[in-house]
Amino acid sequence: MQQQGLRPRAALIASGTGSIERRSGYDRRRTGIRTFVQGALTPRRRNGGRRQGDHALFVDWHEPHLLFLALTILLLSVTDAFLTVTLLSLGAREANPVMDFVLQRRPELFAAAKMMLTGVGVLVLVACARATVFRIIRVSAVLHWCVLLYAGLIAYEYWLLSRLA
Repeated sequence: MQQQGLRPRAALIASGTGSIERRSGYDRRRTGIRTFVQGALTPRRRNGGRRQGDHALFVDWHEPHLLFLALTILLLSVTDAFLTVTLLSLGAREANPVMDFVLQRRPELFAAAKMMLTGVGVLVLVACARATVFRIIRVSAVLHWCVLLYAGLIAYEYWLLSRLA
């Protein structure tokens, strides 16, 4: 049955009984290496959507202070690795059970495993920086706490070095 005043094709669409396929077959949403490179070089999502109430959890463009925090954590991790190896050569034991396992099995992978674990953790924290933990603490605040805790760990390792040397 054709609706009054509508052409046959428009009436078919308006009635909901059928639809006309207008796609060409090329899916522009396909992901590949080009997609990730272009997205990394030209980030677009800096905040939520177009509506005022939209709040994006994951964005392409992060605040500059997150880069500083991430690099600081990674540099403190490198310092921690050097101090740990120095302390181990003086007779100390590794307190981290995961890193102790790596040291027992494959000591040559100690630094790589430490950097990988720290790097993956920092990457996840930066990606989720706008999220909240238990609806109370923003993940970006967790990054600040990680810097403070790592600085305290480095100070403790220097104190141990002064006692053992």
